[in-house]
Amino acid sequence: MALFLSPKAITLLFFSLSLALYCSIDPFHHCAISDFPNFVSHEVVSPRPDEVPWERDSQNSLQKSKILFLNQVQGPESVAFDSLGRGPYTGVADGRVLFWNGQKWIDFAYTSSNRSEICDPKPSALSYLRNEHICGRPLGLRFDKRTGDLYIADAYMGLLKVDSSINYQRRNFLQLVFSGDNTGRVLKYDPIAKKAVVLVSNLQFPNGVSISKDGSFFVFCEGDIGSLRRYWLKGEKAGTTDVFAFLPGHPDNLRMFILRLPITARTHYSFQIGLRPHGLVVKYSPEGKLMQVLEDSEGKVVRSVSEVEEKDGKLWLGSVLMNFVAVYDL
Repeated sequence: MALFLSPKAITLLFFSLSLALYCSIDPFHHCAISDFPNFVSHEVVSPRPDEVPWERDSQNSLQKSKILFLNQVQGPESVAFDSLGRGPYTGVADGRVLFWNGQKWIDFAYTSSNRSEICDPKPSALSYLRNEHICGRPLGLRFDKRTGDLYIADAYMGLLKVDSSINYQRRNFLQLVFSGDNTGRVLKYDPIAKKAVVLVSNLQFPNGVSISKDGSFFVFCEGDIGSLRRYWLKGEKAGTTDVFAFLPGHPDNLRMFILRLPITARTHYSFQIGLRPHGLVVKYSPEGKLMQVLEDSEGKVVRSVSEVEEKDGKLWLGSVLMNFVAVYDL
């Protein structure tokens, strides 16, 4: 039986084949892994989205969030307030830690001693990726309630020079996701001895740590697998890990078991080829029970969430991909 294709179908087929050939040859080195000749892929084993019980936020609650500081901050991943309630403080894409004094943003700290004009403001957070290792990238902010000191976790030169992987730096996070690299680690830092100890290794994109209220365990994200892992600090299980929860998405960060999912699992790889992600925030109990889901499934207001800080009945939402801070009233 003869098969006849319309001119439109033939054109589309030719375009698809040409695009596939171009991507395989990559003559102009546009591919995300073109700068990594030793790129090695690893198997990523995680439950299918339909195997993970999940609730949806049919009200798209995050769309009710208020947008603050639009175009004043680029990529504000972490948001923190000091012991006097002042702030917020946030780390931005050009390597600075900023402080909101109630009237304007002022420079609070720099994580790199090698700052130059290449770290000057740019149109988007992604514009800084190539020079992050020079300008620094503060990603985590926490205040010590006892001393009032601010701890800054910079991906390159902060409290600890720690990356998500041994082989890939933070600016290469897409290559890390593509490869399924399993060289990630969780480390413990002793500020008195000034030493770091590896607690867990061979992880696929670990990101975010939060200690339980009673101090018996902490939970961390393993992003590529889409899971929360629990590391026991006390009791018979001390020094061991188990699964705290599986997620229908790829977790980014943790604060006292409020979790940020920047995109859902079904759109994870779609996002990597250019389709729109959407923000998702979920709340878990210390026992691993899902308690609350907040979502913007259309990505109209909150298209990505990297971290959440709860203060005075509000959730402050930061993201490495946004140029503002969103605030949601609980």
